[in-house]
Amino acid sequence: MNRKDFLYLTGMGMGAALLQSLPVIGSPVPHDTVLQPVDNAIKKRMADVALNAAKSKGATYGDVRLGRYLNQSISTRELRVQNITSAESYGMGIRVLANGCWGFAATDKLDNDSIAKAAAQAVSIAKENARLQSEPVQLAPQKGYGEVSWKTPIEKNAFEIPVKDKVDLLLAANNVALKAGASFINNNLFMINEQKYFASTEGSYIDQDIHRLWPSFTITKTDSKNGGFETRNSLSAPVGMGFEYLIPDEKEKIQGIFPIYKKRYDMLEDVRIGTAQLEEKLKAKPVEPGKYDLILDPTNLFLTIHESVGHPTELDRVLGYEANFAGTSFLTLDKWESKKFQFGSKMVNFVGDKTRPGSLGAVGYDDEGVKSGQWDIIKDGVLVNYQATRDQAHILGLPASQGCCYAQTWSDVQFQRMPNVSLQPGKTPLKVAELIKNTEKGLYMFGRNSYSIDQQRYNFQFSSQLCYEIKDGKILGMVKGAAYQANTQEFWNSCSAICDESDFRMGGSFFDGKGQPSQVSAVSHGCSTTKFDKVNVISTARRLG
Repeated sequence: MNRKDFLYLTGMGMGAALLQSLPVIGSPVPHDTVLQPVDNAIKKRMADVALNAAKSKGATYGDVRLGRYLNQSISTRELRVQNITSAESYGMGIRVLANGCWGFAATDKLDNDSIAKAAAQAVSIAKENARLQSEPVQLAPQKGYGEVSWKTPIEKNAFEIPVKDKVDLLLAANNVALKAGASFINNNLFMINEQKYFASTEGSYIDQDIHRLWPSFTITKTDSKNGGFETRNSLSAPVGMGFEYLIPDEKEKIQGIFPIYKKRYDMLEDVRIGTAQLEEKLKAKPVEPGKYDLILDPTNLFLTIHESVGHPTELDRVLGYEANFAGTSFLTLDKWESKKFQFGSKMVNFVGDKTRPGSLGAVGYDDEGVKSGQWDIIKDGVLVNYQATRDQAHILGLPASQGCCYAQTWSDVQFQRMPNVSLQPGKTPLKVAELIKNTEKGLYMFGRNSYSIDQQRYNFQFSSQLCYEIKDGKILGMVKGAAYQANTQEFWNSCSAICDESDFRMGGSFFDGKGQPSQVSAVSHGCSTTKFDKVNVISTARRLG
């Protein structure tokens, strides 16, 4: 599995098939399945069996995650349904500390004897692991919350929408593209419902009902004269919302050179506009390499944030404990300890967040029972913090965890995962039109595309779905093949303007990979349209000879 949104990188037409291979999928269920909550008294009783069994075997701490996961994906191509998958997974993961070391075991058999056996196995593993550990795990203090609950604030449960209605929407969008001249279109819809119950020996019993959704298409148009082709991916965002995201709302659009979407998405409009843009893209000239001022729309900049800010501020990567899928990090502890490492210009402020409504990372509590919150990571351009879990907090001298622990399913052990990491909007009123007006030589870029970044998250290259040339404050037209290159520090120090809150939008990664064995998580990155000065741009569309 690829590290980042592997579905995009391997072709959206394969999305549903690949999704089936993920361990979160579980066993097939009828497509009209909607999770009915298990009574909390039953879940508490099962959790107490595990916690008591763990303590009786010598655990000094224990936590339980009882999870039911429902996943549905619908994949279409042109006027055909390629695949519909619906699956449910249900079981319990038990994590313990014994002799100062972690142990973990899981079971899908939820009778008392099987639960107690799994708890005993977790303690046994911890004690064996302790023989190889040089120093004990240090857990940050965490109070018990008693019996509490949290739900994603959805308006329409996507699993309650008939499958036919969801299929009809995708096929209607495909039909719009084909009638407008598209050669091909793949269109997919992914939905996840996590019902998680966390309990710990510290006295927390936390029930959560979490929803996520991602609509995404790729349109292709070929040139019959020269055999060339161009593609345009959707400008939707993966969201922590229900089906209401797919109900268009004019109030949730930003009108620019074409409509851009905030908290509601108009798939039919995006397909229609995207197909028309492909004709322009086929005729567009290659960008001239050189230095440009870049105006990056959030549909493009979110991925640069993810790769150059989100991953390098994960504390386990900083410490060298984690290197899978994204390498380690150039943001070493000495840079943070100096309290003056200038990561970006003074207007650059990044916040870690697990609370923003509609975001992929929004939960009430993480998978260690830590209540969600917000904190500064980059403040006035300076590196001031990282992302930490309970057993990492002491390294930074923090009094508590930042709530960055997650496991993709009950059968996987939880570990440090990225929260939402967002660039804060500008504090003074500023619209995109003003950015364009004040740009002499620039490029205006939308949508995620190919990218590359080194194993220290330092040197990178990113491209876009759509790119418009700006000269003397006016948009001249579309160019193609533009890819911007920089290192992380010089790029963020070239940030010269950020639009205000009215332009703030979130993009994100629905399947962000990490770890070995690999796990996926979902995380959003918000920003407003942002300007960067004198960034090197190459042309990937030019041919030698």
